[in-house]
Amino acid sequence: MYAPDVPQMHVIDHSKGQPAEAESRNVLVESARIARGKISSLAKLTTTDHDAVIFPGGFGAAKNFLCCISPVLAAKVLSGAEVTVGHEEEEGGKWPYAGTAGAIKELGGKHCVKEVTEAHVDTKNKVVTTPAFMCETELHKIFDGIGAMVKNVLKLTGK
Repeated sequence: MYAPDVPQMHVIDHSKGQPAEAESRNVLVESARIARGKISSLAKLTTTDHDAVIFPGGFGAAKNFLCCISPVLAAKVLSGAEVTVGHEEEEGGKWPYAGTAGAIKELGGKHCVKEVTEAHVDTKNKVVTTPAFMCETELHKIFDGIGAMVKNVLKLTGK
């Protein structure tokens, strides 16, 4: 696992759902705490050492590492990349971040509508995405979608 060795943009008190203004944390240190395992600075990541890379999405990635969540990164750096963030309409709050599909299209990517339990595979660009927490649903459904994504990443690597 890798994480950027930079200060977090915002520290969130998740029990209140609000920024903890007086706190400061390092992304690498916080990532190591959460992962409970060996983790290195993202600066040390080399393509020759790995068959695949999985970029987790979420607001932490959006605030500290990327301009937006992970599928949007693929759309930004890979022209015409096919990705999913789920649905393109909020559907009564079930898909509160559905507008992200528009950002993907604005960056030249193709958004593919998928359910939270599914993954989309862009075989041309070797990119696999899943909606995950873009959907307000039960955690086990999000888990199933992430599992489908990882299985498809492994298929692409031949493992």
